[in-house]
Amino acid sequence: MDKDNDALKASEEQVLYANVLMIGVLAGLVVMGLTYLIYLTGLLPEHVDMSYLPQVWGKNVDEYLHLTNTPHGWGWLNLLMKGDFLNYIGFALLGLMTVFCYMLLVRGYMRQKDWTYTAISVLEILVLCVAASGILGGGGH
Repeated sequence: MDKDNDALKASEEQVLYANVLMIGVLAGLVVMGLTYLIYLTGLLPEHVDMSYLPQVWGKNVDEYLHLTNTPHGWGWLNLLMKGDFLNYIGFALLGLMTVFCYMLLVRGYMRQKDWTYTAISVLEILVLCVAASGILGGGGH
């Protein structure tokens, strides 16, 4: 019976992954909340005037980007000092958490000399990075 219970226990890597992910998600949510408050208070200028939003809200993405002179893909990085784009930092943090956690898994699996899971984790990191880069031309990049 103890053998069955041991099989159900999370590995050290799984616990580390879960703990780091939890901290990262909480940090991302806090950053999103703070940056949203900055946007609402008007501490930073906005890229798209709030009064203009109802006029463009129902447009398709291409039309919205054109009418608001908003870049697509990674162009948002150039607008980080605008109140309505500052909250993208929190979104990016949330998106990066999975890659960061997989890097922790790679380290742990390499220490254990578990080459199969190391390879799977490295491939997962590569897939996520290629997808986020937009180099394959998919999505909004």
